[in-house]
Amino acid sequence: MRLLSDIRLCRAPIAAFAGVGVFWGSFAAMLPDLKARLAISDATLGVILLGSAAGALLAMWLSPRLDAALPRWGLTLSGVALGLVALPLGLIEALVPFVIGMVAVGMSTGMYDILGNARISRLEARHRLSLMNLNHALYSFSYAAAATATGAAREAGLAPGLWFAVVGTVILLAGTLTWSRPDLTIGQDETPQESRGRITPYVWLAGLVCLIGFFAENATEGWSALHIERTLGGGAAEGALGPAMLGLTMGIGRLAGHLVTARGTETTVLRWAALLAASGLVAAAAAPVPLVAYLGFGCLGLGVSVIGPMALALAGQTARPEARTFAVSRAAMIGYFGFFIGPPLMGFLSEAFGLRAAFGIGAMMILAIPLVLLPRMRADAPA
Repeated sequence: MRLLSDIRLCRAPIAAFAGVGVFWGSFAAMLPDLKARLAISDATLGVILLGSAAGALLAMWLSPRLDAALPRWGLTLSGVALGLVALPLGLIEALVPFVIGMVAVGMSTGMYDILGNARISRLEARHRLSLMNLNHALYSFSYAAAATATGAAREAGLAPGLWFAVVGTVILLAGTLTWSRPDLTIGQDETPQESRGRITPYVWLAGLVCLIGFFAENATEGWSALHIERTLGGGAAEGALGPAMLGLTMGIGRLAGHLVTARGTETTVLRWAALLAASGLVAAAAAPVPLVAYLGFGCLGLGVSVIGPMALALAGQTARPEARTFAVSRAAMIGYFGFFIGPPLMGFLSEAFGLRAAFGIGAMMILAIPLVLLPRMRADAPA
């Protein structure tokens, strides 16, 4: 069966993405309690999450060097770092230590993510398969499961400190599965280099597609629970269903994308996915009750799920084998401005205009993918 064989082939990066999903799913669902404990405003929370963005971008910039220096161990070391950072996060009650912790979270997740994507890109080129959606699907399923479990833990009154200790342990265990034998890590012509080459126009465009997709994804992950609880009057369990619905449908969308997408059809799938995602975010923004918001987040998840993975895959396909980590990391750096700046920008927009307007602005950004960026990508595609 193709799916099982692909999962076996991608064991290491799948474990990495599962670990990242466990952390961010737990964090998003626990965010209302963390925000209340720190007694901060939406704008202050946005600044804190901006610190995580800064740490992630720094790690992404350095990731090609780590991949070149430690091609076998870089992925595993990043997973261990994330697990160790997550363990004490729920115990922090002061603002400055929490900011420091979120910067460390950003650095570890950024490095983990880039090295995982680079590993997938090498496997895609070596085996002539489309694997990016499958790996990101496991992230989404892990995210949904973690968000659901965190909502149940909140309802049961479990302290954030104890819950994040569990989360950190799970991430550490997943990290043990990311080590690969030397012959499974790189091919003879794939040795990663510390490339400082020029970012091609095509990589820039792929990065901008990622930026918009990741903005919509992570802004919704970070603020959907607050939207349901504060704007629509839902309880803690209902609020947790917002990010859980997003994660579940993103996993389904990425799994479907893996099964139906062949190399060369990515841009067509991207076009329709962006239209579906924009319509879903509009529905969530205008929702009068939580049920409508869930449906909107579900449509958003199905559509936005494939945008980032396919854009990263296209960036890797255009690069020379030895420069693949560099191309993927730079496209991801551009894209992750959206992934990590999404939550803080949503905080600023929410403070100024309200969460409904903030989600509506996100929908307009998504429409730029089929209307502006994909036509330019077709024009600038390498021969």
